[in-house]
Amino acid sequence: MTASTAGAQRFREFKMPDVGEGLTEAEILKWYVQPGDTVTDGQVICEVETAKAAVELPSPFDGVVHELHFDEGVTVDVGTAIISVDTDPGAGPAPDRSAAPAADAAAVLAEEAAEPQGRQAVLVGYGAAPASTKRRARKPQPGVPTGVPAQPEPVNAALQAELNGRPAVAPVTAAPVAPVAPVAAPGRPLAKPPVRKLAKDLGIDLATIAPTGRDGIITREDVHAAAAPAPSVAAAPEPEAVAAAEAGVAGIAGIAARERRVPVKGVRKATAQAMVNSAFTAPHVTEFITVDVTRTMKLVQELKQDPDMAGLRVNPLLLVAKAFLVAIKRHPEVNAAWDEANQEIVYKDYVNLGIAAATPRGLIVPNIKDAGVKTLPQLAAELGELVATARDGKTSPAAMSGGTVTITNVGVFGVDTGTPILNPGESAILAFGAVKLQPWVHKGKVKARQVTTLALSFDHRLIDGELGSKLLADIAAVLERPKRLITWG
Repeated sequence: MTASTAGAQRFREFKMPDVGEGLTEAEILKWYVQPGDTVTDGQVICEVETAKAAVELPSPFDGVVHELHFDEGVTVDVGTAIISVDTDPGAGPAPDRSAAPAADAAAVLAEEAAEPQGRQAVLVGYGAAPASTKRRARKPQPGVPTGVPAQPEPVNAALQAELNGRPAVAPVTAAPVAPVAPVAAPGRPLAKPPVRKLAKDLGIDLATIAPTGRDGIITREDVHAAAAPAPSVAAAPEPEAVAAAEAGVAGIAGIAARERRVPVKGVRKATAQAMVNSAFTAPHVTEFITVDVTRTMKLVQELKQDPDMAGLRVNPLLLVAKAFLVAIKRHPEVNAAWDEANQEIVYKDYVNLGIAAATPRGLIVPNIKDAGVKTLPQLAAELGELVATARDGKTSPAAMSGGTVTITNVGVFGVDTGTPILNPGESAILAFGAVKLQPWVHKGKVKARQVTTLALSFDHRLIDGELGSKLLADIAAVLERPKRLITWG
């Protein structure tokens, strides 16, 4: 085994995995380890945020942390190495990785030169040479700048002819060459992953940058220098123009000092893109209904005292969710999805009920699997667990996949209602507004009743106006007379 192979096996790299379903990147939120720390297989080493949730990543190796390739707050593409671990720390001090590209290249060349003739090709177009010779590296000559080719030595014509299979010719002494600027080596430019990401963000091609780092590595400063606009030469402006420009710059600077810019990434970035796609893909229709929920609010209070609901979170949202599920049971054709690729409507015999949850990282929509077949206590238990997990930022990507319909509770903010946007891939979303004491005609008399407004948005490709209206009317009917939970359920 060569030294380079042994080093590669000793220093193992852990690459950013796809912790969701086809995700392409994740942001490193927090490192739990630092270089020099001992880690074990399965130990949590960092927390990352994907477009769906925050996830803790365990180490797949035992060993000592050698290097963290990215800082906290950096977004990394899936498949990129984020940490290297020394799995054999007793083998001696770690090598200087700053010269790794040059050292690795030298090791490969030496290994190739040392192997016998007849070596098989490892890549298309590459193979063993008929003969090989080794020459010691020449020492730099005084007066010759770094990166400038030195005068070539005369070549023995007979030896060259023998190697090339051509008649010997008289040796030719090369003419002196003028100094030239260093050029990048052929192939992929040398740069660390953070520098590559910086260049990508700035739209700079690494192949066009002259490296100044050690062993020809491109640095951050090189990228910033390449991105800086070229200086232009212009005539000196008039004093009045200078004063006006300075005043304008000062005004802009004053405004900028009172503004904050936050990069859009993680959950917020994914939510924004999903909402744009949904709003301009699915034809939305929103209908509204105002309903007297006084009886439902009384039932909530009674259920809080029910021994079967002891220890469970009982609130109006629970009964709204149950009313939504009962209405879907009466109109199962609303529980569908539009398959654009195959031009089909997919009807689903299960209901995964999404609950829109506001978290510090943004809006997420985890869902209760098979909610339509759960009892009220089971629904209450899962609803409470879902909300608590979302607030802690521990919702898994699986919990946010596969939803069919969603409820968004805007009433907790004192809002009457809204026009909610469909969660992508779902057929309907119900907005539950604030419950307020209002004058209402009840049994022929105006009385103070607890009233709320519901808004139902649905995909008009799947649900026409009649079906959507029936669904919303049934939800309201259950909330007005919650005994229908028994007779309709």
